[in-house]
Amino acid sequence: MIDQIKSYLNEVQSFHSTSPQEIENFRIRFLGKKGLLNSLFVEFKNVPNTEKKEIGQQINTLKNAINEKIQELKSQSTESQQNSNKTDLTLPAENEPVGSRHPVSIVRNQICEIFNKIGFTIAEGPEIENDWHLFSGLNFPPEHPARDMQDTFFIEKNPDIMLRTHTSSVQIRVMQSGKPPLRQIFPGRVFRNEAISARSHCIFHQVEGLYIDENVSFADLKQTLVFFAREMFGMDSKIRLRPSYFPFTEPSAEMDVSCTICNGTGCNICKYTGWLEILGCGMVDPNVLDNTGISSEQYTGFAFGMGIERIALLKYQIKDIRILFENDIRFLHQFSGTI
Repeated sequence: MIDQIKSYLNEVQSFHSTSPQEIENFRIRFLGKKGLLNSLFVEFKNVPNTEKKEIGQQINTLKNAINEKIQELKSQSTESQQNSNKTDLTLPAENEPVGSRHPVSIVRNQICEIFNKIGFTIAEGPEIENDWHLFSGLNFPPEHPARDMQDTFFIEKNPDIMLRTHTSSVQIRVMQSGKPPLRQIFPGRVFRNEAISARSHCIFHQVEGLYIDENVSFADLKQTLVFFAREMFGMDSKIRLRPSYFPFTEPSAEMDVSCTICNGTGCNICKYTGWLEILGCGMVDPNVLDNTGISSEQYTGFAFGMGIERIALLKYQIKDIRILFENDIRFLHQFSGTI
């Protein structure tokens, strides 16, 4: 039995580990209810009386060695874990992934910067508007289809309150609160009750502009838009103005640029015409000036408005407007580092 005890003692002294699980298995092997130490105590009952003193001392020595070994191993394990959690400040830092602006925000900032170069400042207004600022003040007749539920999101139980369908409502607020000369642009989000497709969405963003002063002409409007198109799309971009109608401008026009996606050969975005409409414009209707307290006898002005998403489609050659609203990280990563 003494030889067996010495064998166990050698095993205890030679055991080394910093693993909490291995240390626990070691403890159970020797000190558990069915462990080796308990087995020795059971065998000790059959030892002759003449040998009990010596064997008893050997068993106690083994027991003390086991307990000391377990305490030593636990201490080493705790110290090892603490060292592993320490940060080495001399190591090179990990590079964090660089985020990016959304392409709509990028284009919005570019548009604002272009018009800022020629003296336009920025004004903003509420997204929930009343009928006067959204329609009546802008010379929309009561029967105009834009007032219909087909186009406008009305606030429930209040037909006079609605989500704005264009940022022209900010023009009315600026004209009511300010005095000419006025030269401002109005970026913002708008809402229309329209079907979602590759070319349109029920939520989108606009930038509208307004310039009111004495002797403002359509030639001033055209030169402003030519400057914008060349700055945004390059000096080789082709543009055209087509006569159109808007309740708040007279005369009115729509401006097209050559489609940068198909280079004028025709695609689903430009409806296979080679041209893409990017904005509407015109001279401010005298009724709108009078509605806001500005003399139509003394002042004239022009206004324009464009969809930011439509510009982004052209600039980045995106074929489906819906991808701008899906937040696909694979798509957004393409704009990393862009301001």
